[in-house]
Amino acid sequence: MAQNLITRRGLLGAAAAGSALSVFAGPWKHNRVWAAATDKPIKIGITSDASGQYANSGASDRRGMIMAIDEANERGGVLGRKIEWTHIDTETVPATGSRVAERMITREECGFLVGAVHSGVANAISQVAQKYGVIYLNTNSSSPTEAGQNCHRTKFVWDGNGTNFAKAAVKNAIDTYGKKWMLLTNDYVWGHDTAKATKALLAQYGGEVMEEILIPQGTRDFSSALLRVQQQKPGVVSAAIGGDDQKAFRQQVAQLGMGASPAWINSQQDWPDVYGLPIDNLFGVFGTTWYYKLDLPGVADFVKKYQEKYPDTQMRVPGNVFYNGYMATRELLNAIERAGSANNIAVIKALEGHKMSAADRMQHHDAWIDAGTHQVQQTIYLATANSKYSEQDKDDMFEIVANAAPDAVLDTAAAEACKLESYEETPTFDA
Repeated sequence: MAQNLITRRGLLGAAAAGSALSVFAGPWKHNRVWAAATDKPIKIGITSDASGQYANSGASDRRGMIMAIDEANERGGVLGRKIEWTHIDTETVPATGSRVAERMITREECGFLVGAVHSGVANAISQVAQKYGVIYLNTNSSSPTEAGQNCHRTKFVWDGNGTNFAKAAVKNAIDTYGKKWMLLTNDYVWGHDTAKATKALLAQYGGEVMEEILIPQGTRDFSSALLRVQQQKPGVVSAAIGGDDQKAFRQQVAQLGMGASPAWINSQQDWPDVYGLPIDNLFGVFGTTWYYKLDLPGVADFVKKYQEKYPDTQMRVPGNVFYNGYMATRELLNAIERAGSANNIAVIKALEGHKMSAADRMQHHDAWIDAGTHQVQQTIYLATANSKYSEQDKDDMFEIVANAAPDAVLDTAAAEACKLESYEETPTFDA
């Protein structure tokens, strides 16, 4: 066992020092036999934020992953092997995400990586993962580029993306609230690419972008942007603002009494970003992939398991970020079982094209992992503030107003942009 560990570190170190991928791929192929024969634990690296703009979402993401791992271990592990995990804070910073991924693979010997909310962080992690052939499940980043121009053979994207959410919302909002729109866009990859998708749909359906205002990450004073909204008087404001920025933004819109007019479309809203806000802060319509009050079989039991496992967590019910973290990790472990091996290429093939029933995912439509982009195609929900909200049930903050089948919101542009590396170009090994 010790000899295996030393040998693997040596190989990884040599790979890191070298620049030619083909040189690295060979030794791993030659050494796969001893790794496959071992009963050593399968080790997963959790690459979630514990600080920075997405710290709250990172914590929720992590809880979902850990619950899925613990459930697998309670069943006896995967292929008879225990699942172990390690976590390092990626700090909502792409450079840190890259360093964390490098360390998890080369020093912590993680055979799989899971996590990320910030799309820039996810992209950085995925580049390192692809270099080593390590499978990486991007659980909660939703820039269209993640399954588009930044796709990789080893990366699988679990959340809906900005295009999916825009397709679910834009046309109906034009028909209802008019063609004159303003865009408030977080100034990084997710905001830019989400706004790009919204603008393309506006052009397609005859809408007009009156003005786009870029919002720097870490903004806490939105007064100048909101003053422009008051001056321009658009019919709709489309906001792609995430994390702690979203919370501050909502509070200021509500303070100015602007929640009812104009209409607000929030591309996507993660539960940890708004949990605990007053109900009048939850204006507008937003996209999501899951809600804990969906009237579907299995949802109540899932909520109960969450509450039993995390009785002291501030968030008393699971949200969409937890759901994605749990589902991604569970499906990774299921794929290893289906493959009958922890070989990375075998597991990739077990994930590609895999179909998941609506009942199993507690959604309204069947889902699948697109073999061409590695994005999960799934039900997209539109939600708004709960009109029947009660102080006696403070967690029931939203109501689902519509759901869209995966085919109706497909991101065809991402599919055109994605060029996956071949299997031969991807280093292979047994985790």
